[in-house]
Amino acid sequence: MSDAGTDLKGGVPFTPTPLDRSERVYVAGHRGLVGSAIVRKLEAEGFEDVIGRTSAELDLKDRDQTFAFFREAKPKVVVLAAAKVGGILANSTYPVDFLSDNLRIQTNVMDAALEQGVERFLFLGSSCIYPKFASQPIKEDTLLTGHLEETNDAYAIAKIAGILGVQSVRKQYGLPWISAMPTNLYGPNDNFSPKGSHVLPALIRRYDEAAAAGVHAVTNWGTGTPRREFLHVDDMADACLHLLEHYDGPAQVNVGTGSDVTIKEIAETIAEVVGFTGDTEWDTTKPDGTPQKLLDVTKLAEAGWTAKISLADGLASTVDWYREHHTALRE
Repeated sequence: MSDAGTDLKGGVPFTPTPLDRSERVYVAGHRGLVGSAIVRKLEAEGFEDVIGRTSAELDLKDRDQTFAFFREAKPKVVVLAAAKVGGILANSTYPVDFLSDNLRIQTNVMDAALEQGVERFLFLGSSCIYPKFASQPIKEDTLLTGHLEETNDAYAIAKIAGILGVQSVRKQYGLPWISAMPTNLYGPNDNFSPKGSHVLPALIRRYDEAAAAGVHAVTNWGTGTPRREFLHVDDMADACLHLLEHYDGPAQVNVGTGSDVTIKEIAETIAEVVGFTGDTEWDTTKPDGTPQKLLDVTKLAEAGWTAKISLADGLASTVDWYREHHTALRE
């Protein structure tokens, strides 16, 4: 199947157009890092009926609850940003949870949206879907061409299944659903928990607490040599709306900046931003994870979008947000 937009129901061409700002948009995972940014973006762009439900109000792992919600709410646009996510430690410790929870969430939401005939549907995955030793920068067509990173393979398999779910709906029902695969995200509403966070928020918390306590050294996992790409979540939200209004195709679209830094470099930058003046030590007995994850963002650029928020500006604003909210954050 080519990337050209085609409604397979009768072969009628589909061309993405600006979304109707008055139609109901359901953002699954609206309180999370990505979902909350998408809600902020949609509301800033004049969308009048953006809805979400907390996990206490709606358990997306429960099929009956999910179908009942869709039948009542009848959204016209759906963004699936709900997922069980975590860093190396969480993924390595709880692979069953990451596989089972994410498969159930995705299947329930997609099936319920399909029952309601939702036309514009955006599934959000992760760059960890790609092979551990994929050529850099990683192109979309390297999917399923090699072994995954062992520390988060269960989560990656679930997200790959989500991409196939979108492609299957396009093939069988002709609905123009799409998928986007973001690189490492950061920003307001991130998870700063020591046990469940990704590398950047974990480093922000570690260095900020060290600076406040006046300790002389901070120890990080691994060697510090892996390279990572970081995208501010407000940029991600902007890209999501852009793709919904300008892209149609079965292939997932990489969303990133097109540039990366080493973990050591990002640690040094965060230490400087928070005012930590001590030493940084590296525990090389701990895993590094994938040596490099830099996304090829050619397809995204061809769709007319590029990142706007610099890493320096994004880090500074994220540290400010963390300091303002850290007393209320989850442990």
